[in-house]
Amino acid sequence: MCHQKSTVYGCRCISVSTHSLNPGCTGAQGWFLTVYGHPHLSCTPRVAATLHEKQVPFKLVVVDLLGKEQKSPAYLEKQPFGQIPVLEDDGYRIYETRAICRYIAEKYAGQGTTLIPTDLKAKGIFEQAASVEYANWGALCEQGGYRESLQGMLVSLEANLDVYDKILAKQKWVAGDEFTLADLFHMPYAALLPRVGRDVIAARPNVARWAKELLARPSWQAVKDGVQVYCLNCHGS
Repeated sequence: MCHQKSTVYGCRCISVSTHSLNPGCTGAQGWFLTVYGHPHLSCTPRVAATLHEKQVPFKLVVVDLLGKEQKSPAYLEKQPFGQIPVLEDDGYRIYETRAICRYIAEKYAGQGTTLIPTDLKAKGIFEQAASVEYANWGALCEQGGYRESLQGMLVSLEANLDVYDKILAKQKWVAGDEFTLADLFHMPYAALLPRVGRDVIAARPNVARWAKELLARPSWQAVKDGVQVYCLNCHGS
């Protein structure tokens, strides 16, 4: 899910209806996945980065959050809680950001970056790391969208990042030495946290090294300034 708590982080809320396909793009024939979301709010870039990692074409339909489109009857048919993003895939519809990312990673397991391990024990560690991200990173960072709760969020997050720093002293990524979806889930807030006045990432060398490598990935570079339609013919493979 994505709550609109973006004042402190400086996300740009714009009022537009659709990012259209290039008329000359073969994707216009209909084999794109469709993402309903917002190009600058954290949850949509997280889904888009997953699609880039898996080299899956998609188009973005921008939901007019300022105009409360997400609360309209038509949108509530797609997402009954009135939140973004939503993914549509040839009649199949799924919402909740991490669920969408997992669906993409598993459906397209044979292409792009392997994001979920297949070995049982490695997958267990991945699931552990994904749970840690949700409980000890994502949930806290979402609280920081309101200025009055920012400082309390940073205090709690710093304590958790001390633990991250110890874990990352022993391995390259949060679930081991291979990049996984558990790392990718961290991308949006890893980019936004240094802007809030106290860089809690830079103060921890192993976390800083991990975050630098995380945000240097082509998938994040492709979406960090706003999610756009992604076509392999236009962007290359």
